[in-house]
Amino acid sequence: MFTGLVEEMGTVIGIKATDSGIKIKISGNKVLQNGKIGDSIATNGVCLTAVEINSKYFMADIMNESVNRTNLKNLKVGDKVNLEKSLTLQSPLGGHLVTGDVDCVGIIKNIKNDGFAKIFQIDIPHKYMKYLVEKGRITVDGASLTLIDIYETSFTISIIPHTQEAITLGYKKIGDLVNIETDLIGKFVDRILNFKEVENTRKSKLTSSMLFENGFL
Repeated sequence: MFTGLVEEMGTVIGIKATDSGIKIKISGNKVLQNGKIGDSIATNGVCLTAVEINSKYFMADIMNESVNRTNLKNLKVGDKVNLEKSLTLQSPLGGHLVTGDVDCVGIIKNIKNDGFAKIFQIDIPHKYMKYLVEKGRITVDGASLTLIDIYETSFTISIIPHTQEAITLGYKKIGDLVNIETDLIGKFVDRILNFKEVENTRKSKLTSSMLFENGFL
């Protein structure tokens, strides 16, 4: 579990595609402190498990599901990525609850200046729009951001100068792809409200007569 508060931008220093996925090597600093094999590190919002880690870099395997669903497949050596280490019970929850399980890839449709801030309009598949609410939270490349306007297949978010410098979104341009994770609570509510119980067609052999005959009644 993560908060969506990016701790630092790391750099891809190695990447190799295999038949079973991608092996990636990323340099960093803060997220590597006291690191150990098995640590979870959100990379552009994707929860990755460190299979090798030291004070300079970590390595992770990216399975095909994550390759197909995220923008990690487009990374190349030298690219910057947002990094966040997983929560502990002592961690402040400054953003919102983020799982690191990306729903889809969005496309930056427009970028405009609004005073000192930048407003980004991002397109996503229509089926994920139901999880978005005005002034709710959304995760873009691992960063917890506030939704402004919501349209049929897109939404807008705004980032201040500090955030523009601290996360990769501040350096992206129109047409770039970003990882999107919608609100976890919204997905649970939708699942509960729309879940259809499957009626058990098998008749139980447990009857009052059987209970009586076996001394339970």
